[in-house]
Amino acid sequence: MTNLPKLPELKAVIFNTSLKRDTEQSHTQILLDAISNLMKRAEIEVTSFHMVNHSVPPGVYPDMTEYGYDKDEWPEIWKTVREADILIIGTPLWLGEESSVCRILIERLYAMSGVLNDDGQSIFYGKTGGAVITGNEDGIKHTAMSLLFAMQHLGYTIPPQADCGWIGEIGPGPSFGDKQENGITGFDSDFTKRNTTIMTWNIMQLAHLLKSNGGFPKYGNDRKGWEDGEQFGFELPHRSID
Repeated sequence: MTNLPKLPELKAVIFNTSLKRDTEQSHTQILLDAISNLMKRAEIEVTSFHMVNHSVPPGVYPDMTEYGYDKDEWPEIWKTVREADILIIGTPLWLGEESSVCRILIERLYAMSGVLNDDGQSIFYGKTGGAVITGNEDGIKHTAMSLLFAMQHLGYTIPPQADCGWIGEIGPGPSFGDKQENGITGFDSDFTKRNTTIMTWNIMQLAHLLKSNGGFPKYGNDRKGWEDGEQFGFELPHRSID
């Protein structure tokens, strides 16, 4: 495509939750880089975090130094997440599940679920999300299901086909991006390239639609309104039991 749509009003945050400290050794990072490149070509501002290189302890509170930990970088990272219109979570597969670091990220996002925007909605309303999975064992759809459920439960809006991934032959062997004699594993997968592109554009375009229309409509989901006694049309049906 020669005339890529430009969406400079958007910001994205990408998390790599690989267990490897060196991003150069992370196969998940290679696929996340392809997504980041596509977003940057659309003039979206992209910020990336390699979670294992930050001191972010487990927990479901905004600042875990208040609960016995000596250091917690999450409050600083949160500032970027809060300002971003798009969240992409990338994880490798281990025993068919997301990494332990990925689960910590979900916990810390959940810790912010009590924060509300000016409309009394979850602070995550009006934002979009997606999941990226890599590995050499089964579990892409199962793990994407878990991550996308968590995001939508917090308030993220999930577009169609909001996940992509790559798994090689089941068992020991090359991972995405590994060099082989006949090429680089994964790069020649039209399925992965197509799904990654579709996912990225669906997320970007939904984020654009939400931002252009002032976010998600507030009627019925204003928590402050519920606290003030509004019912937003809710009433029990009148019926008698014979």
